Amino acid sequence: MAAVGFKQLFDDVSCTYTYLLWDPKTKDALLIDPVDTKVDRDLKVVADEGLKLIYGVNTHAHADHITGTGLLKKKVEGFKSVISKASTAKADIHFEHGDKIQFGERYLTVRSTPGHTDGCSSFVLDDEKMVFTGDALLIQGCGRTDFQGGSSAKLYESIHTQIFTLPDDCIVYPGHDYKGRLSSTVKEEKENNPRLGGTKTQEEFIDIMNNLNLPNPKMIDIAVPANLRCGVPDVE
Repeated sequence: MAAVGFKQLFDDVSCTYTYLLWDPKTKDALLIDPVDTKVDRDLKVVADEGLKLIYGVNTHAHADHITGTGLLKKKVEGFKSVISKASTAKADIHFEHGDKIQFGERYLTVRSTPGHTDGCSSFVLDDEKMVFTGDALLIQGCGRTDFQGGSSAKLYESIHTQIFTLPDDCIVYPGHDYKGRLSSTVKEEKENNPRLGGTKTQEEFIDIMNNLNLPNPKMIDIAVPANLRCGVPDVE
């Protein structure tokens, strides 16, 4: 099997990673977690690679930026937005745990990973060489659990049963990083993640999360309602 086409793109305002994946044989492509202010950049990469963009897939309804799927639907003929049914967000396609998101002859398998929000999902490439974890598992960290139906107990369970059970050499591509890191591995996070790795118990994890005392994301009041409407900022 030929290596999947892959580009990792970055928004330096929200520190969000967007991922472009494509089947090198058919040129069918999808974007994971596109950002509204970076749509033109994303479409230039798609054009430069000669791809057919078919899906924009969100790991969850984000609180720190507005998804690009609403704009992409206006700019790309036949493009469809995709998000979990559990997110309660509007989209053309809603998936559930175990579903496959097909692009050409390749696919992502959906693993439900609630905890940061109740609708979070991670996406595992068909050969299990990559996992896109959104805001569930970050590099040496994890998503916060104190709003949007978050639950520390659920997040611990999600990461241990759905991500740490993948092959050790599976590359972890997170939804964000604030220190310039690009990726990690399941083995590295399973052994060394300071919140979740090693011998950390669920009770210890819950205590860590309860004492983070983080401020709300700056865009939460704008981003969450917009993202529940597939990235449309204002109610039509």
